[in-house]
Amino acid sequence: MYTEAKLSKDILDKLPEPKGYRILIAVPDVEEKTKGGILLPDSLKSKEETASIVGQVLSMGHDCYSDADRFPAGPYCQEGDWVVFRAYTGTRFRIDKKEFRLINDDSVEAIAKGPEGIERA
Repeated sequence: MYTEAKLSKDILDKLPEPKGYRILIAVPDVEEKTKGGILLPDSLKSKEETASIVGQVLSMGHDCYSDADRFPAGPYCQEGDWVVFRAYTGTRFRIDKKEFRLINDDSVEAIAKGPEGIERA
């Protein structure tokens, strides 16, 4: 369903820096066709991105996971990790047609090996 996000230097230069306990997530690109070879319309690809439940951690605010009472075992994730979170979580925005999110540190529910094979049920 997803392909790994490829970020150009131009996009990387435009990314905001997350503050506080926010995490900057890159939402993976939705594939152009289904496994059966059917081309997906842009409207469906957009809906899939909007409801995405997986993303890659690009950067983290300085307060992420700093509360030892809330996170006694330490951080749930680190930069570069693929994480799973609830659909529609966070502040969504686009840079050059690429979707990103800012989510709270406690919105991370799992670490994944990558976006492949992860779909909303």
